[in-house]
Amino acid sequence: MELLKRRICDSGRAIGNDILKVDSFLNHQLDVQLFQEIGKEFQRRFRTERITKILTVEASGIGVACITAQYFNNVPVVFAKKSTAKNLNAEVYESNVYSFTKGAHYIIRVDKKYLKAEDNVLIIDDFLANGKAVLGLLDLCRQAGAHAVGVGIVIEKSFQEGRGAVLKENIRLESLARIKSLKEGKIIFMD
Repeated sequence: MELLKRRICDSGRAIGNDILKVDSFLNHQLDVQLFQEIGKEFQRRFRTERITKILTVEASGIGVACITAQYFNNVPVVFAKKSTAKNLNAEVYESNVYSFTKGAHYIIRVDKKYLKAEDNVLIIDDFLANGKAVLGLLDLCRQAGAHAVGVGIVIEKSFQEGRGAVLKENIRLESLARIKSLKEGKIIFMD
């Protein structure tokens, strides 16, 4: 997606060889107009699938997932929570996930009322690095008996192992911008 690549080049910043800082438009301050184009692109790529739910993980995936849902006839967006709360139902699906960005493990949870066996789920997330968040979301789908039809990623760091881990699950993966390298502060895209 050329518009996204241009925005990454204009506003993104490589930190070291493995961090891409895009908080000015993707995961701290949100560019809703760009998100609309991202949502349209995900709809174009997955238009042949019958999507009944969009699944993501809090917090950075929520904005993109919500905008994307508009282009799939406003299907519900479900997000996996990273923490427990007094108002969270005790009947949940859980999966253990390692966050590359935070360098920590956490449990993600989805209330069993919101993920069902009859659901056709599109997983949406902002980044794919080591693939652990996506694998955790796929695990939640399996626990529910739901059918994961595909994974849509805004930015994939292709030099990390996430793509391979997701593809081993025999799931369709569509990444809008694939980063080949972040060496020496330069953002290099896959061809």
